[in-house]
Amino acid sequence: MKQVTATIVKPLPDHLFRVHDGNAEMRWEAMSGVGYHTPNDRFFVRNHTATPLIDAATWQLHLHGAGLLRPRAFTYDELLSMPSRTHDVAIECAGNGRGFYGTQQGDPAPGAQWGLGAVGVARWRGVPLRHLLKEAGLRPEAVDVLPTGLDAPFEHYGHVRRPLPVAKAVDDVLVAYGMNGRPLPPDHGFPVRLVVPGWVGIASIKWLGDIEVSTSRMFTPWNTVFYRDVAAQPVKSAFELPWDARLPIRGPHAWRGRPGPHVLRGRSWSGRGRIVKVEVSFDGGATWHLAEHHGPHLVGAWLPWHVQWAPRHTGPAVLMARATDETGATQPLRTPKHPFGYSFDAVVRHPVEVVNG
Repeated sequence: MKQVTATIVKPLPDHLFRVHDGNAEMRWEAMSGVGYHTPNDRFFVRNHTATPLIDAATWQLHLHGAGLLRPRAFTYDELLSMPSRTHDVAIECAGNGRGFYGTQQGDPAPGAQWGLGAVGVARWRGVPLRHLLKEAGLRPEAVDVLPTGLDAPFEHYGHVRRPLPVAKAVDDVLVAYGMNGRPLPPDHGFPVRLVVPGWVGIASIKWLGDIEVSTSRMFTPWNTVFYRDVAAQPVKSAFELPWDARLPIRGPHAWRGRPGPHVLRGRSWSGRGRIVKVEVSFDGGATWHLAEHHGPHLVGAWLPWHVQWAPRHTGPAVLMARATDETGATQPLRTPKHPFGYSFDAVVRHPVEVVNG
């Protein structure tokens, strides 16, 4: 199986991405007006090493381990011929929002200084992992499932791999070969990746080549050294606006022919359940206004919303959005720091400038 590597294969134009040391963060204004799903050309990229280019004709997915009765391998064509499912699912880097520990809370965390753009929702198509495990004879005493990627080893830690409990693996995990109606692009896992709804992005292993099933708990650097004690993603919200956006003044006293109030749009999501409420502040948190929902209301994806705003004065302003999910979790104004900068869920203060139109 021949592999060729490039750091990131797809183009990374400045109007779509911010680049962080070989990783690419989507600019949130790139989602404005494009519909529910994140287009493949602007979906964020998080690589530990570099994107491998893999020949699907010689690729195989190997299932093995003490937790299986019939270890076996699947070819790409075999996967394509199996009963498939399609799911809208968000994938989000555990460090999404890490930069705000420093810029907003004054306590920087190490690692890529992501804003809120290390997240995306795609329509993934593939085979449920439980189907493959059944084909390989999943034993009742199986405990953990360990997927491993085919990208280059990361430093001395080896190939990227992170275990999943069997209960999650047989619930809603997808072995995906399609993204938004097309084969997976190289940067997003071609030929096959895992999609693990609700969990941190590291669980959704790209360039999947090996799955070991054990009868005891499994440990790797990706659940002991990195990404320790993180699983489901917390509640977050983002505006579909540039940072420091310039917005013309609008309001009830505008001259005839001038446009009406701004319609501010954004999206909120949670790995723990549906979003049930979104509130927006135009004055840095002094007052809050209920946003209206629109679009799909899905578990494991995001909820689009909108709210009207008619600023009366020019000058700087701070927009804030906070969401509540069905478990009752609401974004706080400040969140405890994670030592690796994971799980930032505080309300983000989004600066804008109101200008004469």
